[in-house]
Amino acid sequence: MRRAVTFVRALLSAARRNGVRILALAGPLSVGVYLAAAQSASAACCTLKSGASPNATSIATLYDIIFGMAVVVFLGVMSFVLYSVWKFRAHKNPVALQIHGNTRLELGLTLGAALILVVIATVTFIKLPSIVNPPNSDASASAVLSASLTAPTPPSGQKLTICVTGRQFIWRYTYGAGCNKAAWQDRLPYSYQEMVVPAGVTVDLLIQSSDVIHAWWIPALGGKVDAVPGFTTYTWFKALHANELYHGQCAQLCGTEHAFMTALVKVVTPRQYTAWIAQQRQLVSQQNAQVGQIRQYLAKQGILSSSGNF
Repeated sequence: MRRAVTFVRALLSAARRNGVRILALAGPLSVGVYLAAAQSASAACCTLKSGASPNATSIATLYDIIFGMAVVVFLGVMSFVLYSVWKFRAHKNPVALQIHGNTRLELGLTLGAALILVVIATVTFIKLPSIVNPPNSDASASAVLSASLTAPTPPSGQKLTICVTGRQFIWRYTYGAGCNKAAWQDRLPYSYQEMVVPAGVTVDLLIQSSDVIHAWWIPALGGKVDAVPGFTTYTWFKALHANELYHGQCAQLCGTEHAFMTALVKVVTPRQYTAWIAQQRQLVSQQNAQVGQIRQYLAKQGILSSSGNF
């Protein structure tokens, strides 16, 4: 921020001394200010989190490029406005200059705007595949992967599928292919609020809602995705570092407790994940066995019919 303030002061001082020549320097100086401050002041307030997943890094890079162009345009326009205010101030120009048209200026502005749009479109299409298309998982993580036909799919077809279900006001995560079809029948392991994933594995998320619209978003792992009742939306991430805990938040106003609907992603090693999943499966089996015993007891007491109804 201090650098930006210093730049503006220098710009005004140069405008007083050099007049219109400052306009030719506005663009390059603007780029320099943005790049100099990008890792300091703007890193805390103006840029996106990145580095935890390839798609998050691509999103952040695209954002930084477009944001940098916007800064250049903004400072260029403001430099012209400030110069005009100083150059044509009232006490030196009591009668306003009437200009009825400037073909060169109009063509220049039109072509400049068109060029900006072309650059933004080109960069977007270059970055879009790395945001949309998931990469292969690391070779060391093959033990925890399963094949699935649902999109998005890495080139190898091997990924970890997790169903994310939003409800007022908590997230449920169900692990394994087919989690959106027969999770209860297959007795798939699950967890609430905290998702556990192995590092180096391409994770395919199937996002759903059981009541109202929610939005699952872990900023460090990629863009936010809406959870819409009656529909399944998809996204992916690949956590690059183990022993990390990433924080997120429901990004769609979903009710009175929306602010407390947080999300966590805990990244562990593939070996730790395999052990954790085995433990979760064992817990599910134990709970199912207990429920079966209770049902048998209730049936003997005549409280529960053989069909499972009271």
